Amino acid sequence: MRSLISILDFSVEELDQLIATAEDIAAHPEKYWDACKHKKLATLFFEPSTRTRLSFEAAMLELGGSVLGFSEAGSSSAAKGESVADTAKTVSNYADIIAMRHPKEGAPYVASRAATIPVINAGDGSHQHPTQTLADLLTIHRELGRLDNMVIGLCGDLKYGRTVHSLIEAMSRYEGISFVLISPKELMLPDFVRVGMLDKHHIPYTEVTSLEGAIAQLDVLYMTRIQRERFDDPAEYERLKDSYVLTAEKMEAAKKTMAVLHPLPRVNEISVKVDDDPRAAYFRQTHNGKLMRMALILKLLGEAKENPLREAIDTDGWVYDKVCRNPKCIVQTEQELPHAAKMAEGAYRCVYCEQKV
Repeated sequence: MRSLISILDFSVEELDQLIATAEDIAAHPEKYWDACKHKKLATLFFEPSTRTRLSFEAAMLELGGSVLGFSEAGSSSAAKGESVADTAKTVSNYADIIAMRHPKEGAPYVASRAATIPVINAGDGSHQHPTQTLADLLTIHRELGRLDNMVIGLCGDLKYGRTVHSLIEAMSRYEGISFVLISPKELMLPDFVRVGMLDKHHIPYTEVTSLEGAIAQLDVLYMTRIQRERFDDPAEYERLKDSYVLTAEKMEAAKKTMAVLHPLPRVNEISVKVDDDPRAAYFRQTHNGKLMRMALILKLLGEAKENPLREAIDTDGWVYDKVCRNPKCIVQTEQELPHAAKMAEGAYRCVYCEQKV
């Protein structure tokens, strides 16, 4: 039995297989109407979500399964102080698979260690969002016809943007990929992605502050919003929130084949006048997300049926004398969860949030 916590949990071959399954679902939906009959998905969403939660629910319902769960922490036992691990153990008795979103980084990983059913990370703080990346991969493949040999521009909040972190990890494994990282200096890509993925694998990238100066060279432009909920200082958010706005005028300098993606929701970083541009793929992206989540549910439930035992945790190289100071890490709030770190790229990093310790 496997869970999906990071996009790196799947090989490139497995990602390609998921894309093939999603394409088959799109072409022949009737083949899958009863694929998950009598199966239940638990959606454990400890922070607000519209697209991701409804996409998971629609995916399970279209596979013939059912859904139970909650959409905010206040309506769960977390409001009473229940740990993530205890919630996962309990829900394992009611459902066949879990999709979890949580504001604390590393929370779905902790849940996967405690649950006896597969756990899908539906977003953990500003850390990872692998199922959004599945939607992104299918969208890029459908829009450009390939997943290799392209220049990808990532624009906006690259520091807290978990969708960006997961997309870099996924696309870095394909041939001929380079990145243009477009952000204010305050929201540049964090070290655990820059060093741990781009530098480690010698992926070409440039860091710039101007969208206008970069757009002409891009095959994909991935816009992100500046996320109010990730800022501890409201004044900092107000200062940075309008750093980038994609307009129809700016699109004139872009390639005719460029695809514009956005994980949504948007605030004002893409003008609504761009919506009618055939290169605007962000609403098609939401449909693709449902297809890929259907493919993912099928894959994880199929593997769990073949092997119901949880995969062993590889603790090789873990040390327990390093303390994680990241206030957004699950280790700060989870009951009796030991601090643990392992060496990665010349530094010890927390096994839950990947920040330096």
